[in-house]
Amino acid sequence: MFDRFFRRPRAPSEAKASRVQRAVALYGAGRAVWTPRDYAALSREGFQKNAVVHRAVRLVSEAAAALPLVLKDQGRELAAHPLLALLARPNAREGGQRFLEGVYGHLMVSGNAYVEAVSVDGAPQELHALRPDRMRVVPDADGWPAAYEYAVGAQTIRFATGGDEAPSPILHLSLFHPADDHYGLSPMEAAATALDIHNAAGAWNKALLDNAARPSGALVVGGPSLTDQQFDRLKGELEANYQGAGNAGRPLLLEGGLDWRPLSLSPKDMDFVDAKAAAAREIALAFGVPPLLLGLPGDSTHANYAEANRAFYRQTVIPLVKRTAESLAHWLGPAYGDALALEPDLDAIEALADERESLWRRVSAAAFLSDDEKREAVGYGRAASGQERQP
Repeated sequence: MFDRFFRRPRAPSEAKASRVQRAVALYGAGRAVWTPRDYAALSREGFQKNAVVHRAVRLVSEAAAALPLVLKDQGRELAAHPLLALLARPNAREGGQRFLEGVYGHLMVSGNAYVEAVSVDGAPQELHALRPDRMRVVPDADGWPAAYEYAVGAQTIRFATGGDEAPSPILHLSLFHPADDHYGLSPMEAAATALDIHNAAGAWNKALLDNAARPSGALVVGGPSLTDQQFDRLKGELEANYQGAGNAGRPLLLEGGLDWRPLSLSPKDMDFVDAKAAAAREIALAFGVPPLLLGLPGDSTHANYAEANRAFYRQTVIPLVKRTAESLAHWLGPAYGDALALEPDLDAIEALADERESLWRRVSAAAFLSDDEKREAVGYGRAASGQERQP
């Protein structure tokens, strides 16, 4: 109250009118603008607009889908089975590799993948990969998934999870998320900051090319200040005749004491080049792809490439395929009444051929092992009764 009556009135802040203020701007460290962490934004800004993300997702999904799956019943490999036929031709539109490529792609972009099984008399006849952004988990009172709702436009389809007697028509695959009970965490979401930096650096380069591939400058008035009419005329001529790729290199005609002073980029301003390279490597790290396989700067010798390819399969592709194959067998196996197991065929990986050859050589030289023990050591089951050779 005392401040209200006895405080001295403060002088109003000064405001200076300036025509230059509309043409000159000082840029500091402003607030960053980040891409929203949702499926639509990440798929648009990442997979559709960023070459590093696009190639990383395709590299993981295509390599994982191309890895053959082996079906085993109590350790014995099955050459023919209805489940193998279903995975080879899951639906009328897709083959097995294309279907699995879509499943793995959804996992990489969204962190979630949903597979619908169309069954007739309890036997699965078709498998379809559903878009994650259209699916919603409906939890029960205890927090467990009770149903799944798939929305397309104004239509919503509800899939009950089923009880102990009937399997669920929906298989929900998800990557680990430490703060969510139902949905997985996408590698793209973890790399979203690096993704925005990489996209912003690309946009900066594009804008630089559109402005004659050189930094901007300043027009200095040597004489009296410009009138409003002169200012508007000069601004219009610059925008119409000297901006854009079509006007690159065009000489600037000056009159009335005007002088052009180009502004050069300092070494600090050039840090965006290194920042773009570092952001690309962070994106590759989040997806588990060695930067060398994406063509990013680094050692490019044949030995390093072979080692990077081997690490890519060991650390990224094989764990992803094993988890997916285990979930598919656990989900579809009860429909056939068998204790089935799906495993990736590691012998089909060309990048691991040297490792397999070394293992086979060591096992073959172990004279103290029987034929069945050697078969189990290299990943095969025991031979049928009466087929074992005596050492």
